[in-house]
Amino acid sequence: MENLEEKILQADSLEVLEKVRVELFGKKGVIAAQFAKMKEVPGPEKKAFAEGLNKSKAALQKSFDTRFEVLKAEEIERVLKSEEIDVSLYGSLAQKGALHPVMETMDKIIDYFVALNFAVESGPMVEDDFHNFEALNLPKYHPARDMQDTFYFNDGGLLRTHTSPVQIRTMLETKPPIRMIAPGTVFRRDFDVTHTPMFHQVEGLVVDAKGKVSFANLKAILTDFLQYMFGEVEVRFRPSFFPFTEPSAEVDISCIFCEGEGCRICSHTGWLEVLGCGIVDPNVFKSVGYEDVSGYAFGLGVERFAMLMHKIPDLRSLFEGDIRLLEQFR
Repeated sequence: MENLEEKILQADSLEVLEKVRVELFGKKGVIAAQFAKMKEVPGPEKKAFAEGLNKSKAALQKSFDTRFEVLKAEEIERVLKSEEIDVSLYGSLAQKGALHPVMETMDKIIDYFVALNFAVESGPMVEDDFHNFEALNLPKYHPARDMQDTFYFNDGGLLRTHTSPVQIRTMLETKPPIRMIAPGTVFRRDFDVTHTPMFHQVEGLVVDAKGKVSFANLKAILTDFLQYMFGEVEVRFRPSFFPFTEPSAEVDISCIFCEGEGCRICSHTGWLEVLGCGIVDPNVFKSVGYEDVSGYAFGLGVERFAMLMHKIPDLRSLFEGDIRLLEQFR
């Protein structure tokens, strides 16, 4: 048995120790073979023989367990040492990431209006006809509905075509004064160089007592906003039509590519259309139960702003995930 204990103590790894364990304690090992000899031992001597074997087995088991713990600790130490990291060494520089240009542009827009104490509101992407159309002065069969190719569900629900329903929901839940923007994702059945089925809008709404909100307020804030986004550009307001505002206007900036001289991008007009706005139509206030109030609203496409700010020629490239485009915004 002394030779067996020597084998345990000489094991220099867990693998070698495992082989020793099988040799000693396995079904066909040395200990099992010794117990098998009991049948050859005379009856009066069997008890003493068995006690001696059990004592030797316990001693070997104790030596084995002690050696196992030592080798296990050495193995853990070896693994930790091999995986040790010297934090004082210089590593390879990781490439810096960046926000997607659309999200970066949206954040910049939101930052401007939050600084002016506008609340940021949100609403569901799946809407009903009332919030998306009727409350916005677009009754059924109104010809202006054709301006927005809509994704409908079989139950009559739809994917919102603008974030204006958030304005309706806010007015139904809140009393004036209201000063809010509604950034978010919208959906229309359109796909070409300047349109995608899914895109992002930021719409704004200001409502207060009658006479406290005017078109002059609207012009002042949008002029400052556009110069914040595009630098020292000229801003002009052109009469237009939107069912939910009256009067309504399209807002243009002087072309940032040719500085108003006229180029292919601006169709040689020197101007780029960037957003729409107007004074909230009385019918919209009527649909939400407001009386004796006035307000203005505006809306813009975030992708349109991102394309102009970063001079991206095709809107679809913003959604294709081409790493060659995206890595330029690090």
